[in-house]
This record gives sequence, C-alpha cells and structure tokens, in this order.
Amino acid sequence: MNVEEIRSYCLSKPGTEEGFPFDETTLVFKVGGKMYALLSLDEANLNLKCEPGEAIRLREQYPFVVPGYHMNKKHWNTVMDCRRRPAHLIRHWIDRSYQLVYERLPRKIRESLPDHPEK
Repeated sequence: MNVEEIRSYCLSKPGTEEGFPFDETTLVFKVGGKMYALLSLDEANLNLKCEPGEAIRLREQYPFVVPGYHMNKKHWNTVMDCRRRPAHLIRHWIDRSYQLVYERLPRKIRESLPDHPEK
C-alpha cells in the first residue's frame, strides 16, 4: 500500500483525526486523542499498536516487521516500507491497532466520537 492508500484507510476509521505533532514527515492518526498509527511519509514505514504477544509473533513471522521505532517496543511494531507489503496485511494490522486503542478509551469518549460503532 502506498502512503495515500494508508492515509485514506486510516481516515475511514470512525473518529480518526490526523496531524503532524512531531515533524512534517510523520503523519499521526488518533482516535479519541490516542495514537494508533504513525506513518513516515518519506519511507512509508508504519508504526502500529499491538498486544505484546502478537507484537513478538509478528516480528518472528515477518522480517519486515520490527520493534516500534521511537515507541514502546512491547506494544508497538514498525512495518518497514509498506509499499512493498501485502495490502490485506497492512489493513488487518491497522484494524487491530485501531481496535486496541478504541476499546481502551473511556465509554464517554467513545460515545462522543462521530460515527462510532456503538451508536
């Protein structure tokens, strides 16, 4: 998936906001004010949140998945150069990262999000 495809897919998630809080080349996607994806625009590397056991399993199974760059390595993975990776995997991992963050949001915040799945 290219950068624009990843961006469009992330923005299709209910309540997703995007921004550049760190620098002009790292696009961050948040739900309820919490990050679930960080996309390097120049290298197409994608940081995604994971359950700790899943994070390790994915690193062992896929050589292009490494511990999260500049993130808590227990909970974050980096998918290197998403342009060369199967789109179905990228979408699945984005879905999982979004869901992990969304599920941990306080109910009040979840209910305040536009188009949230619980409405």
